[in-house]
Formats: sequence, structure tokens, C-alpha cells
Amino acid sequence: MKSLFHPVVKSALCGALALTIVLPAQAKSSISKAEFGKMADGRTADIYTLTNARGMTARITNYGGIVVSLTAPDRWGKKGDVVLGYNNLADYIKATPYFGAIAGRYANRIAQGQFKLDGVTYNLAKNNGPNALHGGKVGFDKRLWKATPKLSGRGPVLDLYYVSQNTEEGYPGNLSTRVVYTLTNDNELRIDYSAMTDKKTVLNLTHHSYFNLKGEGNGDILGHRLMLNANRFTPVDATLIPTGKLQSVRGTPFDFRKFFTIGRRIGANNLQLQRGKGYDHNFVLNGKGFRTAARVYEPTTGRMMTVSTTEPGIQLYTGNFLDGTNIGKRGIAYKFRNGFCLETQHFPDSPNHPKFPTTTLRPGKVYRQTTIYRFSAR
Repeated sequence: MKSLFHPVVKSALCGALALTIVLPAQAKSSISKAEFGKMADGRTADIYTLTNARGMTARITNYGGIVVSLTAPDRWGKKGDVVLGYNNLADYIKATPYFGAIAGRYANRIAQGQFKLDGVTYNLAKNNGPNALHGGKVGFDKRLWKATPKLSGRGPVLDLYYVSQNTEEGYPGNLSTRVVYTLTNDNELRIDYSAMTDKKTVLNLTHHSYFNLKGEGNGDILGHRLMLNANRFTPVDATLIPTGKLQSVRGTPFDFRKFFTIGRRIGANNLQLQRGKGYDHNFVLNGKGFRTAARVYEPTTGRMMTVSTTEPGIQLYTGNFLDGTNIGKRGIAYKFRNGFCLETQHFPDSPNHPKFPTTTLRPGKVYRQTTIYRFSAR
């Protein structure tokens, strides 16, 4: 199979516990590396701190491609960590609801853990009731990725690479996957995905950070104001699998075409909200190509996050299953709705819905998508 990826060049990084690279033209732009923890098999996971020219930082581990922390300035210029997570590898291994991770091979749900390709039925690991979720029991979020730190004119870069073997978690094909994080000097976390397979397969990748623009550990996200570039959403059944219908948001609590406070209608007497215990739904994005998908504004800090993507859908999840058992980076329990996710993606269960945008990847074809989370304040 032709490889998309360049071999890693041996350098001072090899075997080092800590390294800092500084971009000469912009002394504030840097990448540092340190050990994050040991896996059960003895392998070491590392954590990389990316700092852009404005002093914004992203800490990312090659275990699951997890964004451990992400700082963004408020209206007074004070930087705060706006993603939920842990300070050490052991807590991610012990119990995490996909905090900050790369979800795959198939992000979101596949009904009954099963799909067909060319008449062949593939059975996946069922890890969400009767369904498969986010790639299975050991998805991309639990894999150790090969990491290459770089510097670019845009800002510091972490290039992650993983080869998923044929039949891993039930999926066909040897899949070479690359995820490139760039912390740009425009205060953007840019994520570029690419992949190739040697056998026809399905693929749906996303980033799964839980955001709180007040700062992680600072309470619920119900006061955040949200706008989604979506006229329709995909309603779900009792197990959160899409029914196949594309429903208009007009006249429903799912209408975020103008800014609405997340908590204003989350408790409405609505069957879809009851099934998701809040928002846990895929929205059908308007337009095609790279465009704005969502904006979120937090009024007490003035922080704004703008999400742009090439993907056809975006999953809004309002932390409905957070229950206080996950203790975060400052020793504060993450409780009900203390974070929200905006997961750019293809639609859930697309392999079982021929009318949905296809998630089939064929040999010789390249999967690509780009998503940018841009931070500002007002």
C-alpha cells in the first residue's frame, strides 16, 4: 500500500524526556516534549506543549491524540484552560468519556455494531448498549500514536501517525492515518486529517474535546450562547441511532440558526431531548466545502469559539453523562453538563443509511478533512 507519510527522522528527540524547539523569528513560538506516563505494556506516552506567538498553549499527548489542555484569552487578556481533562496518563487510562481525544475508526455510533460492504457483514465491538461507539473498546482514543513535532510559519505543529491493522475492532483494511495539530498564530487549533486503506472500509474521524469557555472546572455550560449553521438535524431512536430522517430545526429546541443560550430550551418537553438527556445530536451543516459550522460565546469571560470544517455534520453534545465521578485537572469534579462537545463529522450510522453522505473509503483514495477551532474575545 502506498504510504502517505514520511518516515520519522532520528534526532535529539529520540529517548529525550524533555526538548524545546524555538522558532528563531518568533521567540514565543515553541514546542516542548516531556514524559506523560507509562502504559500497561511498558510503553511511554509523551506530552507536547505547543506555544504560539501570542502565548496561547495546547498540551497534546500521543496517547489517543488527546488535547489535555488548551488556553485561550478572555476579554481582559487573561488566559484560561478551556477543555476538560486530566493531569496524568493513568486517569485517562482508568476512565475517560473521550476527553479531548481523536475518535475513530468510526466516530459516533453504528447501530447494532454491524454494517455491510459489498454484501459482506462486518461485526464490531459493542461498547454502547447494543451499538458500537467511537471505534470500539480500544479505539483510536486509546492507541499510542507516532508523534513528530515541527515548526511552521503558521505556528507549532504536532504530526501524529497510526496504522490500524486489518480487522482491528472489526473494521476491514489496514488503515494508515495521519492527524496534524497546528496551534496557529491566529489563536486557532487547526486539525488536518488524512488516511489511506488497502481494503474497502468505512471511516469517520473527529475531535472530542469537552469545552467550557468559562474555564474547565468552572461549573456548567448552560449560559453559553450557541449558533449553528444548520437548517436540519438527524433525529434519533431510543438508543441514539439516527432514524434516517433529516428534520427541519424550525420551531424546535434544535434551532440554533441565531444565537441561543444552550440552557434555555434544554429541558423542554421534547422527545428528542429526552432521548439524549439533553443535546446529543448530529446537525446537518449548510453548504459544502470549508465553511463556518458553529460559534459559541461565553458572556462572563467574553470568550468566543468559532468552528469551521469541511465535514457535512457536527455533533452537539452537552455533557449529559458527566456525573461528578471524573475529577479534573484542578481537583474539581466534572458534574452534569460541565462541558460541551462540537464534533465535526459525517453522520452517525452512515454505513447503514445509503442516503447519508458516504463514509466508504476505497483503496487508492485519500480521506481528508480539516477542522479549525478559532478563539477570540470581545
